[in-house]
Amino acid sequence: MDVEWVRKLCLSFPHATEQVTWGADLTFRIGGKIFSVAVLEPAPVWLSFKCSPEDFAELTERAGIIPAPYLARAQWVGLEGKDALSEEELSALLRQSYELVYAKLPRKTREALLRLPRLRKRPSPNRRRRRRNT
Repeated sequence: MDVEWVRKLCLSFPHATEQVTWGADLTFRIGGKIFSVAVLEPAPVWLSFKCSPEDFAELTERAGIIPAPYLARAQWVGLEGKDALSEEELSALLRQSYELVYAKLPRKTREALLRLPRLRKRPSPNRRRRRRNT
């Protein structure tokens, strides 16, 4: 598990975007609102994300997981190490973070996102296209 794994996962969510902010932090957003932050340079916390109040209380009792600096009052946690959570658990928690932030977006923003076409994955450049005989 590394920043590239997190990046691929977060960008797989509908209409999620990424942006480098605050110098060396890769932020993942939905509707302009951040749902996860991954650091690109060594730091005490390598990944932060929003969670439910129940998960916040449970997660912050675990070793390697702390209330996220500057964001703890909004139920954000920070992972001190890449082994603090399993891939499956982190994947589910990042999806939950995305959904929590999406749910708090203004109604007009959510409706506008629903009207946007979801970006389709481009075909691999190694795959040949079939020609149609006409």
